[in-house]
Amino acid sequence: MYTIPFRELDLLHVAVVGGKCANLGDLTQAGFPVPPGFAVTTGAFEEVLHGHLAELLAGIDADDVTALEREAERVREVVESLEVPQEIADAIAAGYARLSADLGVDRPPVAVRSSAVAEDAADASFAGMQSTYLWLRGAEEVLHGVRRCWASYFNAEALAYRARHGGKSGMSVAVQYMVDARVAGVMFTLNPVSGDPSSIAVDASYGLGVTVVGGEVTPDSFLFSKVTRELIRSELGTKELECVADPERGGTTMREVEEERRARPCLEPEELARLAELGRAVERHYGSPQDIEWAIDRGRDEIFLLQARPETVWSQKRRPVEVASPISAIAATFMGGRAPK
Repeated sequence: MYTIPFRELDLLHVAVVGGKCANLGDLTQAGFPVPPGFAVTTGAFEEVLHGHLAELLAGIDADDVTALEREAERVREVVESLEVPQEIADAIAAGYARLSADLGVDRPPVAVRSSAVAEDAADASFAGMQSTYLWLRGAEEVLHGVRRCWASYFNAEALAYRARHGGKSGMSVAVQYMVDARVAGVMFTLNPVSGDPSSIAVDASYGLGVTVVGGEVTPDSFLFSKVTRELIRSELGTKELECVADPERGGTTMREVEEERRARPCLEPEELARLAELGRAVERHYGSPQDIEWAIDRGRDEIFLLQARPETVWSQKRRPVEVASPISAIAATFMGGRAPK
């Protein structure tokens, strides 16, 4: 099986579809508003690269930055030129056709996003080192996007990370219906500056969230209290650009945001409250602080979750202290900690 719909996935499928796709499937099954899609499995990646991997990686030195970047580019070019077996190409086309039928939309726009096996885990810090391609239409464009995602497994940053930190290998790809975002951004279910778990931090800007994630704009920033359900702090960003669909040329394009829209917050108070409640629900679902990407649909004003992964900075600093005695174990229980097994 080379493709699996999100609705059939959960966290037990990480080895087959990577961290991103497994999380999207788990959120879908839990009833959260996730745009539908499917995963191209790690098996497809392994089939295409069968017999080539050792040769591709031979002689790569992760400590030589200049050589690594040069070799990574060579490897990506080779991977993109590898022949995709017809069975895999047909499976990807069939997955896209099923998605089209489910949506009732001919040639629906999709985001094609890498989903490495070790990515988006609680102890991983290399999310974003592989590629995403937005607003692709048609089976041929989707297959091309999948090939480019496979190639991005060999981006210099990802190669260096795996060489130094190890971890499980393998690459899946998420093919997800593209939300035409009026506003999008990221949300942390704690304060990412102080680590305060009683707050939710939201960064938002106009258009697709790639401008926020990629640091291409100064977004609006909000800090929301989980306790009082009130806005604690609001900082207006400049929001100079927005990434939107380009119907004529295909894909996306950047355009300037008018002064009038720059001068006001891109989120209404009611939208921010809805986002915060959704963030609280995702955190409750996973039992730990989350790093969430979201978008508000331009036509329906509906909030969609595009990705959720464990927050990795403050969560790693709060590893539970080992409890040595029965008395301290009882104390830890009453204080909200967890006694060791």
